[in-house]
Amino acid sequence: VYLDESGGGLVQTGGSLRLSCAASGDGLSIHAMGWHRQAPGKRRELVASITGDGNTNYADSVSGRFTISRDSAKNTTFLQMNSLNSEDTAIYYCTLSSARGRGWDYWGKGTLVTVSS
Repeated sequence: VYLDESGGGLVQTGGSLRLSCAASGDGLSIHAMGWHRQAPGKRRELVASITGDGNTNYADSVSGRFTISRDSAKNTTFLQMNSLNSEDTAIYYCTLSSARGRGWDYWGKGTLVTVSS
């Protein structure tokens, strides 16, 4: 399974970015897709997730500012990030859970998001 992320970069405080992640591979099975992030000196955290039937979940720190969505036909998930601030600076990882109860068993390489003041 391969997770191909794109969309990271540098943005000013208050700006927006949209991350994309396309999943591919033989025998691909998707229970859920998500985005985790890790900021310098901080623990990795789950930012948002979306299940195969469209249920979403957000970290409190991004609720109301970030929106996760998916294109099931293309095995792609998106993370729309608005009202970005310095606390959102991190490496963002696309993740995939292949079955209920398996956790996040596939991870992308990560894309850097930097929010400047």
